[in-house]
Amino acid sequence: MEPPFDELDGVLSTTSGFTGGPEEAPTYQEVVRGETGHTEAVQVIWDPARISYAELLAVFWPNVDPVDGGGQFCDRGPMYRPGIFPKGDEQQALALASRDALATSGVLEGQVAVEVTEATAFWPAEEYHQAYYLKNPVRYRAYRTSCRRDARLDEVWGSERAVPPAVLEALGLQDSSER
Repeated sequence: MEPPFDELDGVLSTTSGFTGGPEEAPTYQEVVRGETGHTEAVQVIWDPARISYAELLAVFWPNVDPVDGGGQFCDRGPMYRPGIFPKGDEQQALALASRDALATSGVLEGQVAVEVTEATAFWPAEEYHQAYYLKNPVRYRAYRTSCRRDARLDEVWGSERAVPPAVLEALGLQDSSER
């Protein structure tokens, strides 16, 4: 999930890590063994003068399979479940509004399984996980291909990966008169 955010003007950094569980300072191995209750996540730091939280959500949605609550692509289990971890009431409201708009948009085959849970402590993953797609481009591309990540996203969102207008409206990024 780092690449789509890293390329955005206004995103200052992305960090791979873990959140949502009670364990402090979990390791990758503990998380993937299911010992911590944490979810793998990407922390995005952005400049709100250059990009809004709503715009970040519009990038998030077409980069996940929102109907697969059992993980993402070939990463299976609760530690890979899709989720949004907002900070504060405003972010929570936008995340829920976008999820609800997607759920009622009629574009998905299945129910939206993305959790929206208030952000708790975020624990960065070990250094070798950070910017993995840049450090190991051949392995990363092989992973995307073998897990059918891009093929599945195209199935869910279409090859353009367009966010439905109802979701953009819920995020305040499109007026209903623009349809």
